Amino acid sequence: MGDLALLQANAVPFLIRWMHLLAGVTWIGLLWYFNFVQGEYFKEADPVAKSDAIRKLVPRALWWFRWGAMLTFITGLALLGLKRLTGYGIVVGAVLGILMFLNVWLIIWPKQKIVIASAERVAGGGEADPAAATALAKAGLASRTNTLFSIPLLFFMASSVHLAQIATPVMNAGALSLLVVFGIIALLEVNAIVGKPGPLASVVGVIHMGLVLTLVLYLGIDLL
Repeated sequence: MGDLALLQANAVPFLIRWMHLLAGVTWIGLLWYFNFVQGEYFKEADPVAKSDAIRKLVPRALWWFRWGAMLTFITGLALLGLKRLTGYGIVVGAVLGILMFLNVWLIIWPKQKIVIASAERVAGGGEADPAAATALAKAGLASRTNTLFSIPLLFFMASSVHLAQIATPVMNAGALSLLVVFGIIALLEVNAIVGKPGPLASVVGVIHMGLVLTLVLYLGIDLL
C-alpha cells in the first residue's frame, strides 16, 4: 500500500490540481453554455418559454456556475501557494481567473438575482421590476467579458507546462511588458463594469476577440 502514488508526498498538490480541473470544467462549461447556447435561444424563445426557463432552469445552472467558480478560485490559489508558481504565463492566467471569479460573484450573480426575481413576480401576476432590464445588460456584459477572458486563460494555464519560454518568473519581466499586458487586462475589466459590449455582443465577435486577445497578451509576454 505504501507504494501507491496517492500516498506519496506529491499527492496533495495533484489532488488539488484535479479538483481545480473538475471545478474549472464545470465553471467554464456553463459560462460557454450561457453565452453560446442559452443566450441565443432566449433571443428566439417565446415569452412563456423564456420566463419558465429563467425561473426554473437558470437558477439551477447559476448554482453550479457560481460554486464551480468558487472552488476553481480556492484550489487555484492553493496551487499557486503550494507549487510556488511565479511564471509570467501562469500569473497572467491567474489574474484573468481572479477577475472572472469576481465578475461572477460581484456582478453576474447579483444582477441575475434581480432578473430571476422579476420573472417570478411577473409569473405570479405582478409587474416586472424596472431594474431588471439594466441588471440583465450588466450581467450580460460581465459574462461576455468572462467568455473573452476564458480563451487566453486556458492558453496561459496550459503554457506553464508546454511553453517554457513564458514560464520565466514574472518578477523578471520588463516594465513595458507588464504595463502592456496588465494594462490591457485592466482596461477590459473596466469596460466589463461600466462600458459597452461592442464586438462582444455576438458569439462570433467574442470568440474572435478572445483569440486576438490571446495573441496580443502572448506577444506582450514573449516579445516585450
